Amino acid sequence: MRLVILGTGNMASSHAAHFGAIDGVEIVGAVDLDAERAQRFAQSYDIPRTFTSLDEALDWGQFDSIANVTPDRFHFETSMKAIAAGKNVFCEKPLATHYGHAEGMADAAEAAGLINMVNLTYRNVAELQKFRQLVDEGVIGDIKHVEASYLQSWLVSKAWGDWRTDPTWLWRLSTAHGSNGTLGDIGIHILDFASFGINAPIASMFCRLKAFDKDPDGRIGDYVLDANDSFTMSLEFGSGALGVVHATRWASGYLNTLRLRAYGDKGGLEVQHGMNGSSLQMCAGEDAEVAHWQDVPVEPVPTNYHRFVEAVHSGVNGDPSFRYAADMQKVLDLGFVSETKRQEITVG
Repeated sequence: MRLVILGTGNMASSHAAHFGAIDGVEIVGAVDLDAERAQRFAQSYDIPRTFTSLDEALDWGQFDSIANVTPDRFHFETSMKAIAAGKNVFCEKPLATHYGHAEGMADAAEAAGLINMVNLTYRNVAELQKFRQLVDEGVIGDIKHVEASYLQSWLVSKAWGDWRTDPTWLWRLSTAHGSNGTLGDIGIHILDFASFGINAPIASMFCRLKAFDKDPDGRIGDYVLDANDSFTMSLEFGSGALGVVHATRWASGYLNTLRLRAYGDKGGLEVQHGMNGSSLQMCAGEDAEVAHWQDVPVEPVPTNYHRFVEAVHSGVNGDPSFRYAADMQKVLDLGFVSETKRQEITVG
C-alpha cells in the first residue's frame, strides 16, 4: 500500500508511526499548507515527498490511499477530492462536522467501491473488543441496562496545560472557533464505545448539554466560552436495552477515562480504559449469585491502522466504516436537536 498523509499536525505522528511499522506499507508523501512543517514531518519519518496542497499530491497521483488528518472542518472537502481521484481513505474522527456531509462521504466512497474507514481510536482497546466478543457469545445474556462515561478533568487540572492561556484547549470551548463542545468532540468516542460494545444501534435518545460559567466575562480574549463542556444522554438501543451515557471535562481525578458497564439476564461486564491502562471484569454464572467480579484475560488485537491496510489488500471494507461513522454523526446531531426541543428524539 502506498500512502500519503494529509495534514501533519499532532495526530499525524501517530499515523506515521503506526502505518510505518506495518509490513507492506510505504508512506510516499506528506501534505501540509505549511511547506516547512511538511518538510520537518517528512524528515522525521523518512517520507520522500512533500506537497503543499492535496491537489498537488493528486496531480502526482503515485499512491493508492490517504490518511486524512486535517482539522475536522476540512474532512468533507478533502476526502471527497480523494474519493473522486480513486483513493482509499482512512479519516480521523469525526468523519464530518454534520450528518449531511458524513452521509455524502459514505455514499461517494461506496459508489466508487473504495476502502473507507474512520479512526475511532478506542476500537484499539483489546478489552473493548473482548467485551464485544463476550456479548456476542451470550455470556451475560440479553442486555437490559447500559452505563457509559467519558471523564476528563482539564477544566480543573493543568496536567495537560492551562486551558485559560493555551489555544489548544480554548478553541474547544468556543463555537465561533469551530467547536461543538464535549458532545461534538468526544461524544462519538463514548457513543461508539457503548454501541459497539453491546453490538446494538441507538434507537432513541434524550440529551442535555451545558456550558458552565468559566470566566466572569464569559470569554477569554477572542474566545467566547459557549460550547458545552458536559452532556448526558438517556438512550434506548435497538436491542431494547436502556442506557445512560455521559461525558464531562470537569471530572477531577480522571485525566482521560472511558468506562462501559452492561448488565444482562445472565450477568454483567465492565471495561475501563484510561491513561494507566485498561481492565475488563465479568460477573456471570454462579458469580452473579454472590456479586463476585473476576478479571477477564485479554489478548492483543489488530489496530485500526492494521485493519485498514488489510482492507486495502483484500478489497473488503473494514470497520468502522464511513457509513457507521455517518450513522453515529446523525446521533450526535440529533443530540443538539433534543437539547433545543427538550424532548426525546427517535433516530430514524
